[in-house]
Amino acid sequence: MKDSKLRDLSLDFAVNVLKMCEDLNGHYSIKNQIERSSTSIGANIHEANYAHSRADFISKLQIALKECYETEYWLELFSKAEIIDEQTHKALYNQCGTIHRLLVASINTAKANSDK
Repeated sequence: MKDSKLRDLSLDFAVNVLKMCEDLNGHYSIKNQIERSSTSIGANIHEANYAHSRADFISKLQIALKECYETEYWLELFSKAEIIDEQTHKALYNQCGTIHRLLVASINTAKANSDK
């Protein structure tokens, strides 16, 4: 299996979110939400590598992007509710933003290549 910067970043991000959640007391339902959305990003990116078609590949990346948007929301909520400190929020939000930008670029490239 070839190396993938996007896959590696999404895995590292999911691990960081899970570690953050381990340190939190209470808020079980929203911790569950951010754990699910953040780990789903990488799972869908990984699954895209085994897509049956270019359309399937694009679809998996679009799902990962939607999960990225959801995770950004949960990070904002955690920050505004002062569940996490600003440093943790900023670090995770920046990681998520990097993945977000790479997903958009990958989706756009895949769509452009499918038009040829």
